[in-house]
Order: sequence, then structure tokens, then C-alpha cells
Amino acid sequence: MTASPPPVDPFDLVIFGGTGDLALRKLLPALFHRFVDGQVPAASRIIGVAREGLDDAGYRGLVRDVLVDTGAAAERIEAFLPQLHYLPLDARKDDGWDAFAALVNEQPGHIRVFYLSTSPELFVDICNRLGANGLNGPNSRVVLEKPIGRDLASAMCIIEAVGQVFSEAQTFRIDHYLGKETVQNLLALRFGNALFEPLWNAGHIDHVQITVSETLGLGRRAGYYDRAGALRDMVQNHMLQLLCMVAMEPPASLAPDAVRDEKLKVLHALKPVDMRNAAQLTVRGQYRAGAIDGERVPGYLEELDGGHSDTETFVALKAEIANWRWAGVPFYLRTGKRLTTRLSEIVVAFKSVPHSIFDASAGPLAHNRLVLRLQPDEGVKLWLTIKHPGPGGLRLRHVPLDMSFVEAFGVHQPDAYERLLLDVVRGNPTLFMRRDEVEAAWRWIDPILAAWSAAGEPPRPYAAGSWGPSAAVALIERDGRTWNEDSE
Repeated sequence: MTASPPPVDPFDLVIFGGTGDLALRKLLPALFHRFVDGQVPAASRIIGVAREGLDDAGYRGLVRDVLVDTGAAAERIEAFLPQLHYLPLDARKDDGWDAFAALVNEQPGHIRVFYLSTSPELFVDICNRLGANGLNGPNSRVVLEKPIGRDLASAMCIIEAVGQVFSEAQTFRIDHYLGKETVQNLLALRFGNALFEPLWNAGHIDHVQITVSETLGLGRRAGYYDRAGALRDMVQNHMLQLLCMVAMEPPASLAPDAVRDEKLKVLHALKPVDMRNAAQLTVRGQYRAGAIDGERVPGYLEELDGGHSDTETFVALKAEIANWRWAGVPFYLRTGKRLTTRLSEIVVAFKSVPHSIFDASAGPLAHNRLVLRLQPDEGVKLWLTIKHPGPGGLRLRHVPLDMSFVEAFGVHQPDAYERLLLDVVRGNPTLFMRRDEVEAAWRWIDPILAAWSAAGEPPRPYAAGSWGPSAAVALIERDGRTWNEDSE
């Protein structure tokens, strides 16, 4: 039997940017699933806020269409919709804030969660107006979407300004990758089994790969993405957080600051990548027209309606951690849009056996690999060398012990946002970034951005539907290694 999650108190969850892509595609479906599972108390309200001139009925109709497209049962959708409310509001203007404050204050005893699903440029304006209207009391929390800023200086301006309104304990900087089931299982695998942790070091691990690939292009994010690029959009937050989860020392407990203290140590131990070595340790690319799943897709510049842009849609880099556990172990990271498949995974490649007792007829010995798949099919594979069945000599094969979460547990796997949204309501910050983590991540990223700017070289082109520029292959193969691209 699976234990039911603890109940939550009644809450008001306000989504600024309530008609945007993130709200409609992720946040509202996540809240719907929690409602279906009995985790959203009847007295709770979900309030969408955006500039569109909708009312409650119009907003509910919009969300109904989204949920119908997910295949949800009509009766469950209709039961959920009365909890939705909507208020048109321009976050940059004073008009409408009195009506907004009055709506929120109708339930003074509720936990209040203000989710800023907006451009980071609006974070400070929204928080200042929340504070000016007295909506930052002790039962309030604010959720900030990534990326926080464009560099260290802008990130610190946002952090300091938001901190004038909401305390650190009230501020939840969300990275939805930390809410994924496989990331949670990384903690269980490492610290709940005697098998792995004694081997989790430079003495036994050859290298680590982290891949986050997308088949999609810009979609509705063109304006944002062209200002950000893959390094800011994916590496500074998602991928560095995954690296920290792999590389951190065992925390004393799962207390929020115990976990985040250990992640911060990893960020501080990253070797610098800057003007001296960025050309050797990083690759940036931009997709051109190509084919995905047999269909032609446009190039990046075509999706921008022509013109010129040096924004990278692909990044590969080699990182190293200067501490005793990981000295000499490279971490290869790559992420990109319009790649050959949608995939997020962590590959821990162990070293070869020190001496082979098998002759050439048995076949080659392969590295043991632990593969943690975050999407699309969450699960864990441990690749082992075994004997191929049958007579006629000893022949070796490399096969996986494969555990799919859906097959193993036969239950709906909650979306990361389902877990994280209710963690905010409960006031549990374990899976959220502390301000010093954000600062440390930008301190490592900024010199890479500066090196690219100083070099003045455009991103390397790659065809949509490929695995990125050929230079990304060279980045890892010159070390005698290859990217993991097993499709099994």
C-alpha cells in the first residue's frame, strides 16, 4: 500500500501569468491532479491573474478546454472548475490592485501562495505591490520561476528587492527538475542502499553525463528564449542542480538546509570555466532547418522570422569538481532544442575492471553504467556484463536491469509541479533553491558568458533532428569517451 501524502490546510494560490503557457500546460493540470487525489481542500481557491480581459466564467472555460485535451474525466473537471477565479491585472500598473487585495483578503486565514509565472523583469514590481497592499504576512509565500536574472548582478538585484518584501523562509525559487521522481530516487539509491555509496567516488566512477534534449523549437517562448539562450535557460538552473544532486556529500538528514548546504559545497568546488579554457571545455550551437520524426522543421532564425541572432540553442560542456570525492572525474553536460529525441537522463559510468580474465572470443568488456531517466519514461537502468545463454563457449553481453516506475508501481506518477506546489503550501523548502545557491550558480556561469562574448564567435550550426554540432562529439571523444545514446 502507498502511504497517502499528508493533507494541507486551505490555501489561496494566485498565479500571476495565469493565462500563460506554463500555467495552462503545467501548473493548472498539476493542481487538478492534486484536487482529484483529494489534496486540494474544498475551501481553497486558485486565482489566475493576467492582462487578458476575462472573468471567472471565461477563465474556467479556458482551463476546461486544456483539461479536456489531457483526457481527464468530464465530471472531475466540472467539480474542479468552481475553485478557479480570475482577475485582470497589469502587474506594472497601480490600477486594479485594490480589487485584487480585496479578493485575496476574503479568506484572511488561508495560506497564500503567489506564483510568479512571469518574466523575471516583473518579479520586483509584483512583490513590491504585494507588500504595499499588505499581502506579505506570515502566512504568505512567493514562488519565483527560473531563471532569476540574466547574470549575477541582475539576479542579486532581484533577490535583494524581493527580500525586502518576503523573508527567505517565505521565498521559494522553483526548479521543477528537483521535483521529478527520478531525482528523488537518486537520493534513495545513493543513501538508502549499501551498494552504491561506497563506489560513489573517483576511485570507481570514470565520468558522469547529464543530457537534457528537446525536440521542440521556440513555440510561444521566442521572445524570452532569444534573450536567454540555453546556458541561462537550462544549465544555470536545471543542469547544475542535477549535477549537485549527483555529486553532493551525504547530508546529515533530509532537513531542508542540510540538503542545500551540501549542494552549495558542490557549486563552490566547481573548477572555473573562463576565457582561459572556455574554447576547450564548451560548445555552443544553433539549429538550422532539418527533419524530426520525418517532418521538416524550420531553423531557429526562421522561427524568429528572419534576422540575425547569436543566441545558442545548444550547449555542451565539461565540468570538474575540485574535491577529494570527485578529483579527476569529468562531468559532461549537454542540452539543446530541436535534437533527435526528447530525453533527460543522468549516466554514471563506472570504471572498467582492473584486469580481464576473458579472451578475445568472449567479446569486449563494457563499462557498468547507472542510467537514471527523468523523461520521458522515468526509471532506472543498471547496465551489467553477463554471459550470453547457451553452449559453445563463453560470450559476454551488456544488458540492463531495468526498472520503470510505471511498471514497477502501477500508479500515476505525479508531475514534478504536483509535488512542488504542495510543498510550497506546506512551507517545505527542501526542493527549492536557497539564495546562496542561485548566487553560486551565477558566479560559475558568468565567466562562461563573458568568454563567449569576448571570443565573438557565432554558435556552431547543427541540423534539427541531430544530436547537435559535431564539436560536441569531439568534446567528449577526445577524452576517449562517447555520449550515451542507447535507445533501448
